[in-house]
Amino acid sequence: MRVVIALCLIAPFVAMLWVGSYAKTDPSFIGIPFFYWYQMAWVLISTALTMIAYKLWQRDQRARSAAKGGASQ
Repeated sequence: MRVVIALCLIAPFVAMLWVGSYAKTDPSFIGIPFFYWYQMAWVLISTALTMIAYKLWQRDQRARSAAKGGASQ
């Protein structure tokens, strides 16, 4: 579970640090060069991935709490 959480949080960094993959103008989207709309798309993708990571973290913490509480009884 924690590996999936880490991947959700690391993916946006890798995508933005690999500049060679998006340092171009084509294909354009409604007149906006690829460079700009790719970065703006990652703002939305990063938000979604962060939300997923947070929900998975909450689920993991609840499971660990339940396991710890059940083991002590």
